[in-house]
Amino acid sequence: MLFCLIFIFRNAASDYPPLTLDYYKSTCPTVFEIVRKEMECAVLSDPRNAALVVRLHMHDCFVQGCDGSVLLDDTIDLQGEKKASENIHSLKGFRLIDRIKNMLESECPGIVSCADILTIAARDAVILVGGPYWDVPLGRKDSRTASLELANSNLPDANEGLLSILSKFIYQGLSVTDTVALLGSHTIGMARCVNFRPRIYGDFEATSDKTPISEAYLSNLKSICPTVGGDKNITAMDNVTPNLFDNSFYLTLVRGEGLLNSDQEMYSSVFGIETRKLVNKFAEDPIAFFQQFSESMVKMGNITNSDSFVTGEVRRNCRFVNT
Repeated sequence: MLFCLIFIFRNAASDYPPLTLDYYKSTCPTVFEIVRKEMECAVLSDPRNAALVVRLHMHDCFVQGCDGSVLLDDTIDLQGEKKASENIHSLKGFRLIDRIKNMLESECPGIVSCADILTIAARDAVILVGGPYWDVPLGRKDSRTASLELANSNLPDANEGLLSILSKFIYQGLSVTDTVALLGSHTIGMARCVNFRPRIYGDFEATSDKTPISEAYLSNLKSICPTVGGDKNITAMDNVTPNLFDNSFYLTLVRGEGLLNSDQEMYSSVFGIETRKLVNKFAEDPIAFFQQFSESMVKMGNITNSDSFVTGEVRRNCRFVNT
């Protein structure tokens, strides 16, 4: 009942102009080419940049909708979202978005919003590491506000249980299927020791069916992440093909080798009857995963900030509102 009410509330408040595929056709026809070239350079220099940009996009959309608020720096007059608990140590890639914005400002000044840049860049990031293509609806405006409070409350935590994670996605109007598909982006992500320490040292056994981690993998993780210290040490969330966007992330969950508790809960939680079925489906059928991931990314990208269509703008610099 709670999930249904949340869904109704979110959609009742979604009275804003529709996004379109040809929004920049006449005003900035080279937008896709410019974003793609910059993303190609970034991912070729470091494949991790793909995951960084996808994460930026998702963290933006979960706070006020996809409005570029996550890109705003703190100023005297504005408190941004970069210091939120789930952002301060995990979000990077801001300079890459700055570089793309500068290129677009040279080509089409004052036309392409930072929110749209982030959405296109996330799509291209996935493609460049082997993932699926999808058409990106455009026309978002950049918010002149940010919300540290919502960033602290809306963003999923690596150590949360399944029901809490699902409630945060459903609040955004995303289904259980969307949740399992979108978390598949962890196939190209990295995680810090502080975020997977509780998982490997058994703090969450009571919430799962105790699917064991193989001794070899567990021993490796403990060498990276000791019980004390090493909080910033990192390892891949997909321990098989960390730089390739594929479905092996779901295979790790089936084996009980999900790095984050929040990921493994999709397969191992006693509450995860539906999520377990989806994990098995995506583990067995990479095409089904690609199709659903594409649909869910479009759906997430359509979570827009209705206020921004009234008070928003196209920022000249993604880090600051226009003066």
